[in-house]
Amino acid sequence: MADEIKSVIEVRDLVTHYGPRQILNGITMEVREGEIMVIMGGSGSGKSTLLRHLMALEEKTSGTMTILGQNIDELNMREMFDLRKKLGVAFQSGALFSSMTVGENVMLPLFEHTKLDRMTMDIMTRMKLEVVELGEFENLMPAELSGGMIKRAAFARACVMDPKILFCDEPSAGLDPAVASALDDLILRLRDALGMSIVVVTHELDSAFKIADRMTVLDRGDILFIGTPEEIRNSPNERIQKILNREPDSDDVDIDVYLRRLTGEDMYGGAEL
Repeated sequence: MADEIKSVIEVRDLVTHYGPRQILNGITMEVREGEIMVIMGGSGSGKSTLLRHLMALEEKTSGTMTILGQNIDELNMREMFDLRKKLGVAFQSGALFSSMTVGENVMLPLFEHTKLDRMTMDIMTRMKLEVVELGEFENLMPAELSGGMIKRAAFARACVMDPKILFCDEPSAGLDPAVASALDDLILRLRDALGMSIVVVTHELDSAFKIADRMTVLDRGDILFIGTPEEIRNSPNERIQKILNREPDSDDVDIDVYLRRLTGEDMYGGAEL
């Protein structure tokens, strides 16, 4: 009998509010060891909020969450700090420090969180730059890089400490199709080469279906479906098909909600989640 696949993240009945507004409505999901989990959904669906929860950066209203076998509600500040060192994050903008070279940006987590000697840090930095095909650009400044190269450098920095889980926020945003496709290939190589689990939030359908082992589709704070790309494509759910076909939401406007927004009673009505 095949070995049971372990979960690196388990979320149960997760509820979140921003002020009086409920954003996530009892989310239950898991991320499995060695898989690429893609989180999809329209604007305001709650996918960015869910990502922040999965990175243990957001305060929840209720529910439980376990990351790498640890219940985050039971961790003290030091234990939480140690847990976060096992997580890597590739930010949407790249978030490179403009005053540092590419190599210095990638090395920064090692410098801040380890006691390794400089030669070892240099070697580890160059190894990750080679993985993302930036081995020749170590001494360039971020301003000298293209958009795709900035994303690759961000991936190298996120992976330099060999995290167990890598989080990617809209990795293909702002890139032309060819560069975006190459970045998708990089995500697949990173998973295979480093053996990590990867969570990707994206609205790019081509990218999502190319890289995902499984996909979580969110809508208005609820999970519509969790499954393989093929299962998502074949889902009879009308709202899923609207998302896949990029059809606008034609639901009728709730007049009471609309009036509350106009009068300022719903102070969070226009927030981007």
